[in-house]
Amino acid sequence: MQDVITREITVKAAQERVYQAITDPKQITSWFPDAVEGGTLAAGQRPIFAFGEEHKTQIYVEAARPSEYFAYRWVPGGVGMLGDVLAVPNTLVEFQIDATGDGTKVTVTESGFAALPPEVAETSFKQNSGGWEHMMGRLEQLLSQA
Repeated sequence: MQDVITREITVKAAQERVYQAITDPKQITSWFPDAVEGGTLAAGQRPIFAFGEEHKTQIYVEAARPSEYFAYRWVPGGVGMLGDVLAVPNTLVEFQIDATGDGTKVTVTESGFAALPPEVAETSFKQNSGGWEHMMGRLEQLLSQA
């Protein structure tokens, strides 16, 4: 079982702008979830990402270092998870934001698939592999408009 998904983009936007697009609930909804409910995207918070009316999933914000790094835990698999995400097998999603010579490189890494229950691990890995490709493309498009 593969354990890690990594995708990266390079954009002509400042690190601060990229970080805001990833962590500001008003901006993240223009490229990732449809809504962020119940909190901010600050370390230790447990907001809910809503993907349409039917699918909501609680996250746990692991780390938030402005302009550099943002990480959260969630339960992938399209089943939705409301409750203590830390009490069940989950994956870690990390955004590394690095300045380059002419812009900013954004690397998303999701890890922990091998620790998920076997009945959801492979499907979750496949779904999220394509999902991150799509979502990073949407983030790149948003940041190119800035």
